[in-house]
Order: sequence, then C-alpha cells, then structure tokens
Amino acid sequence: MVPSGRVSLLIGFGGEMRVRGGAGRHASLVSGLHTRSRVLEHGGDVHGVELTLAPWAAHRLFGAASLAELADTLTDPADVLGPRARDLAERLAAAAAWPERFALLDETLLRWTAEGTAGPASPVLEAWHLLERSAGTLPIREVAAATGWSLRHLEARFRTEIGLTPKRLARILRLNRAIRELTAGTGAADTAARCGFYDQSHLSREFTSMTGLAPGRFLADRATSSAWIAG
Repeated sequence: MVPSGRVSLLIGFGGEMRVRGGAGRHASLVSGLHTRSRVLEHGGDVHGVELTLAPWAAHRLFGAASLAELADTLTDPADVLGPRARDLAERLAAAAAWPERFALLDETLLRWTAEGTAGPASPVLEAWHLLERSAGTLPIREVAAATGWSLRHLEARFRTEIGLTPKRLARILRLNRAIRELTAGTGAADTAARCGFYDQSHLSREFTSMTGLAPGRFLADRATSSAWIAG
C-alpha cells in the first residue's frame, strides 16, 4: 500500500490480513495518511470493500481527533467507528449480491456523514485543495499566504484536521504524480522536473524513502503485483 494522500477504510467480510512485520490478524482495517509503504499479507481468500476517502471527508466521518491519531497507523474500524463498523461488515457479508452491498454502503455512509462532525475549517480545506491541484509543488508559505493564516497556525490546524502537516502531505502528492508520470513512460529526469524534485537523484531518494524501492524496481514489481497492493 503506497502512500496516497487518502484515508483507507477496508471493510472485510471474509478472510484476514496481517501487516508484514506486525502482530495480529485483521478482517477490517482503517489506514490513516501515511508516508511509508506497507505490505498487507493474506491467504488469498480476502473479501471486502475498500473505501478511499479524502482526508476532509474522513474528518467528517471519523472526527478530527480520530483523524489526527490515525496518521501513520493501522487500526480496527471499530476503534474509530464503534460497534457500527462490525455491524456494517456483517450486513455486507449477508447481502445477496454486489448491487445490494453498494446500495447499503451508499445509505450507510450518507447517514454516518450526516451524523458526523463538521468538516475542517475553511482555510484548512482551501490549503488541501491548493496542494492537491498543484500535486504538492506549491510552496507551503504560498499556501499559508493564500489562506490568510500564518505558516505556524496553518501547520498546527492542518496536522490536527487532516492528519499530517502540509509539507508531509506535499511529499505524498509529489510521489503520486511521479508514479503516474513514470508509469506513463516519462523518463526519470523529466519526471523529476515536472513533479517538483531538485533533480533525478532527489526523486530517487524520495521514492526509495516512501516506497522502500528505487523507481525502476518499483515499476518492475508493480507490473507483476496486484494494482491494489502496488497503490
């Protein structure tokens, strides 16, 4: 699972997974924003639904306090959603077919969101959109200036309501753009220039730091791996 700038809610209703190098097995997982890749292992019999949520949407669903605590962690959905998470998994497992499961998800998520907290503060949301639209290349000081907040205040509120600081999120967004460019066949040097890295060496260092693999090895492995696991 490559850092994606999204919060993942995996609701399982068959089979179990474990994080490589970690303890315990899980049928369902919540993954907060993370800056390093993880490998999930299973026996080939996993069934479930994965929801990928923008952090501001996860903020409304889970609450700001939970979102901040989820950064760089994996946990059971019941830890942030309570017993209703297991109830939803049981209802999904009992549904007759996928159309019924998707209808159940739509109804449930709309209700949970309506019952949840208000979204992030407007300047935080504006900062998120600025970073996403620029794929993490807009300088953080310019982002702060656009919101009308000081850099220090934006960093504190952003970390609380999104889960990471703007700088750490920007790294993830640049990585994701670099993956798209490299997958599309763009050369490493051109990718580095387009995605806001100083040079090709900087791209390689950041890539290795966040995925555990050099760009060439990552692309080679991705070609023979599950698209979900590879990000």
